[in-house]
Amino acid sequence: MKYLLIFIVLFSAINLSAQNDGWNITTNQNTDYTGIAIANGRIGMLTSAKPFQIQHVVLNNVYDVDPVLKVSQIVHGMNFGNLDVVIDGEQLTENNITNWQQHMNLKEAAFTTSFDFKNKAKISCKVYALRNVPYTGYIDISIEAQQEIRVKVTGKIQTPENFKKPDHKYEVLKDVETTMPILQSVAETPFGKHLVSTSATFIWHTINSSREKERPELTAAVTTDYTNTLTFEKTVNPAESLDFAWTAAECTTQDFNDPKSESERMVIFNLLNSKEVLLKQHRTLWEELWEGDIVIEGDLKSQQDVRLALYHLYAFGRGDSDLSIAPMGLSLQTPYNGHIFWDTELWMFPPLLVFNQNIARSLVNYRSDRLEPAKQRATNYGYKGAMFPWESDDTGEEATPPFALTGPFEHHITADIGIAFWNYYRVTQNKKWLTEKGYPLLKEVADFWVSRAVKNTDGSYSINNVVGANEFAPNVDDNAFTNGSAITALKYAIRAAQELDLEANPEWENVANAIVIHKFKDGTTKENKNYTGDIIKQADVNLLSYPLNIINDTETILKDLKYYEPKLSKDGPAMGKSIFAVLYARSGNVDKAFSLFKESYVPNQQQPFGALSEVATSNFSYFATGAGGMLQTVLFGFGGLDFTEQGIIQKNPVLPKEWKSLTLKGVGPTKKTYRIDR
Repeated sequence: MKYLLIFIVLFSAINLSAQNDGWNITTNQNTDYTGIAIANGRIGMLTSAKPFQIQHVVLNNVYDVDPVLKVSQIVHGMNFGNLDVVIDGEQLTENNITNWQQHMNLKEAAFTTSFDFKNKAKISCKVYALRNVPYTGYIDISIEAQQEIRVKVTGKIQTPENFKKPDHKYEVLKDVETTMPILQSVAETPFGKHLVSTSATFIWHTINSSREKERPELTAAVTTDYTNTLTFEKTVNPAESLDFAWTAAECTTQDFNDPKSESERMVIFNLLNSKEVLLKQHRTLWEELWEGDIVIEGDLKSQQDVRLALYHLYAFGRGDSDLSIAPMGLSLQTPYNGHIFWDTELWMFPPLLVFNQNIARSLVNYRSDRLEPAKQRATNYGYKGAMFPWESDDTGEEATPPFALTGPFEHHITADIGIAFWNYYRVTQNKKWLTEKGYPLLKEVADFWVSRAVKNTDGSYSINNVVGANEFAPNVDDNAFTNGSAITALKYAIRAAQELDLEANPEWENVANAIVIHKFKDGTTKENKNYTGDIIKQADVNLLSYPLNIINDTETILKDLKYYEPKLSKDGPAMGKSIFAVLYARSGNVDKAFSLFKESYVPNQQQPFGALSEVATSNFSYFATGAGGMLQTVLFGFGGLDFTEQGIIQKNPVLPKEWKSLTLKGVGPTKKTYRIDR
């Protein structure tokens, strides 16, 4: 589908006494501020504490070049989400407003900022990234006059100053009696890879905005080389409100042959549609998403944290895109340049597979659509099958900066993808997909591991010179998780062949049964062949117990937990302790599991909404990988869910003493409900 971004700003009243409950997070704190993402799987906007502003717009799957590292980087597009509002000659800023409040409604994916301006007006601004029109945003704002006021509003298209050849225009298109005022800016991305076109206009809800005689007079001006503006003025009487919209469409040559014309068409589409219809459709689609939900009774903070995490996974993905989710989702360009890592398959994919198989299908299809570059990469490095990149972009080629050893050596990503593919089939039983997409990829993954493994003199197999999940130990032999994930992927390829009545390569089983997992003398699993007890970046060995289930006897699971928990780096990523929490919950140690559950994300939460950063010392929002980890603790630890050949089953759920009950709604294709009570 062609790429398009639309954004609407609408103005109408809300209840200023916003709720603070399981669906709503409200704050009055506008300092020490980290925004959250308002997104719909195609576009992402990062919220700001400043009135009438968003920090930036992220365009999904539109890449240019990182100016420092010279690898691909997801694009921050033209920012059309900022307006200047002037009342009686005074521009509204964070310095002259009072009673500032922001409120995130997770159920409707709506973000509201409200405040007062002196004794003159009450203002609210509600932001949506419309789910129903997947490249659009929608902001509903009301300026309610308490005395007669003169309001001046300027909508802006702000082109990033590193864009090239900016060109601005304003024109009024006409079809019979319908007139359509269009502001437009066109420029090239910083290294010229894409042409970007943004078109915009105003909409007034109480008049016919397409009738020139009815709407306020519009004035266009190019105020800088990178700023195109459109302005109107209006007198508002006491007890009346000004309700209007600013709508914009942003299209690129990543997705359109003619982005200039398409951006105009989409603005016209919004100009001539009502906000009531659009918002109803948006809410209906989010209601369908929330059929997959987690309900926690007795602990409001945990409920809000869990729903905010699940909201972001839903907001960053779509079931109709065949795109994946980057570690920072659609919230930021850096860190990680919007690339796709193992974060998707190992951390975000399992919760989405539980609750929304359509989004899960997009994530796996993103990989199958890039199978050919992975096969070529394996050939380039002297292997068989497919060797997926550690960091992937729109091309499917390796996008890791050359200095990073993860690019040429962190090979477990290929196994992680294969594991996700078989789990998708286990849950959906979609044999057509398995035939056309699933098995062709699993076969190439298995062939890669057969060629990658080296036979030892005793008949066992090693996988040497790798970077494992513990990236603190590069270029090691027989990393535990790499070997374990390879074993699992090989066995899953065999099962997939059997499911389709195909003959599996006998070498898949021979190698899978003989890959070595090294142990200390007391039976504790070694992180790699020569591991001596160093601090580790994140869970590695313990991933063999969950999710791989290679180590499944309680004694060894607990022995590995006891050994590696104190070796986790204090500066490691947010999701590290979530694996430990799952394993303690499954072993019945609920108090320990709950403590680790909180430790897995609370230190990484940022004010004022609890947005997750990757590590406690940064404020980059929103770290979707961490969201996936903490959700797995709830689903696969406390909730007792598991992926099996029979689909999703529940066994041995447990309930933290801090919670009265835990309910998992909309699980699997049949939308089952599981409830755990005290």
